[in-house]
Amino acid sequence: MLDPRLLYTLNPALMESVRGTRPALLHLLDGYIDAGSVTHAAGRYLLEACEHEVLVEFDHDQLHDYRSRRPQMVFDTNQWVSMTDFSLVIHRLLDAEGTPFLMLTGPEPDTQWNRATAAVLGLAERLDVSRLITVSGVPMAVPHTRPTLVTAHATDPHTISGNPMWIDRVQLPGSFSHVLEFRAGEAGMLAQGFVAHVPHYLAQTTFPQAVEAVLRRVADAAGLEFPLAELSERAAANLAGIESETAEDADFPAVVKALEEQYDRLSSSGAASVPSAEEIGAAVEQFLAEQDPPNDFRR
Repeated sequence: MLDPRLLYTLNPALMESVRGTRPALLHLLDGYIDAGSVTHAAGRYLLEACEHEVLVEFDHDQLHDYRSRRPQMVFDTNQWVSMTDFSLVIHRLLDAEGTPFLMLTGPEPDTQWNRATAAVLGLAERLDVSRLITVSGVPMAVPHTRPTLVTAHATDPHTISGNPMWIDRVQLPGSFSHVLEFRAGEAGMLAQGFVAHVPHYLAQTTFPQAVEAVLRRVADAAGLEFPLAELSERAAANLAGIESETAEDADFPAVVKALEEQYDRLSSSGAASVPSAEEIGAAVEQFLAEQDPPNDFRR
């Protein structure tokens, strides 16, 4: 393997400001299943709400397949006038109390996963990261009118409690973040993830309620204070918009009512909807096939 350290450049002065703080490292990468745009919207919101600077920039030309995910370009009259640019970076952010944390965002690497994973974990060790955390959303048979269920996973099972009932074992196509968590566990590092259960009929839209749910779990796990008031307002407005848009749909209320009854029944028994492994695998494969990658990886 080529030296993983040659995949990135870093800001030495900013690195010194992080040293000794044992920051959490969030990795929120685009390209895998992202029902409700949970991963992408969570990263975008934190960059909007928190003070941030670029700590590490990866040489994305070595990691990106441009023919698979092409840059968006604008042609005007007789010339090219703009082009999106892909960027894979680690920001240092400050939470509402001024506590630093780190966040890796951008498109999921297409190549050199082992080398890129080694690079991220090497940086995590060098920066004395306390834990690695990711978030995601999966389409589930749940209603938008009930609190978002969140399933946690971690390299240390003792850090997990209160999960809604899930499944014992399932084989799925992996993501870079999954590999990163797995390799972190092999290296003895704590890595965690929070998966929001997104109503299947909203999987292709942004669902702020789910984004807020996972960010609250991240904040609790990492001991951070995220400014979430604006996100709560967006979630409320989104729910109101759903009600308005579906008010004249004759079938939608019956669908939601059935999901509510199932949710309430299973919640009262301490369980949540449990699809089969085959159903989850098929849902993930279908969602990946239908998903269009985001195009706003601008620097």
